[in-house]
This record gives sequence, C-alpha cells and structure tokens, in this order.
Amino acid sequence: MKTAEVATKTKWGIDVAHSEIGFKVKHLMITNVRGSFREFDASIYTTGENFMNAEVDFWLNPASVTTGDEKRDGHLKSADFFDVENFKEIHFTANTVENYDKDGSFELWGELTIKGIKKQVKLDVEFGGVMKDPWGNHKAAFAINGKINRKDWGLNWNAALEAGGVLVSDEVWISCEVQLVKQS
Repeated sequence: MKTAEVATKTKWGIDVAHSEIGFKVKHLMITNVRGSFREFDASIYTTGENFMNAEVDFWLNPASVTTGDEKRDGHLKSADFFDVENFKEIHFTANTVENYDKDGSFELWGELTIKGIKKQVKLDVEFGGVMKDPWGNHKAAFAINGKINRKDWGLNWNAALEAGGVLVSDEVWISCEVQLVKQS
C-alpha cells in the first residue's frame, strides 16, 4: 500500500523592516506626490516555497499614512479620504494568479477593501526569488505594482483648478517592495 504524500503548508509573514507599501498620485496635473504606510502585515500560506497558489491575506492601517507633509497626512486620514475614525483597515485578499511567465512575473487578482467597499483589482507581481539570510531565515521577495481609481472606493474629494483640470488625479499607482520571511 502506497502512502499518500501530504503537502504541508508553509506560513510566511512580512519582514516590515525590509518592505514598503507605497503609492503615488498626480498633483496639479503636473507632478507626482508619493506616500506610504508604516503599519501593515499579512498572513501568507504556500505549499512549500511555491507561491503560485498562495493564500494571501494582507492588511494595513490607513492611519499610518505618511507623505512627508503632516497637513496632507491629516487630510488623507479625514472623512474626505480614508476616514480612519470609522475604517481602521485597508484589506486585500488574493484569489487568482494568472499569466505566470518563466521570469517569475504574474498577475495577482484579489479583493481590495477600502472604507468598507470591496472591489476586484489586478496587481502585477515580479517574484525576486527565495534566499536564506546570514541568520538562517528563508526570505522571499516581490515587487508589486498596480493602478486603481480612488473614486471606486469613495475617495472622492477634489478641487478644480483655475486653468482646468483637478488638484488630485483619480488614478492612484500602487508600488510595493515586499520581503517575506518563512515562519517556523
């Protein structure tokens, strides 16, 4: 009688010290303003070190937003944008991987929830590989990029410009560098 091999799940967490969750938006229609979040984490489960069928549950604290300007950060935390008094998390749950190529790039689809509104989004992911650090920890690296329309999540505030156009673009570019660490 053959014994069936049981696939074991591997848990990964985000190495926050070596990761960044960032974004940029067009300001005054001519330049980009960048920001990031300081508080975030995820529960990620793979079969071994195969990330193609990973279970990804990611969250961040919108009150941890930072753009380098306290006044702007305060406005982003207000009801005009993230409404951090009423919505304590931004959440992403992955559900599909598509178009994997031999270089390790793929499309990651999932549900993004902001201000209680859940929408399907596509993120472009570049897998950097798995490496063991000098302390024996197994690390995996990913570059993650995407674009969303902030109005789809009720982030509607804006101001018209005298010369035409608006103060803040509707499009938000997501740009993340994420290093995972295998949990024991």
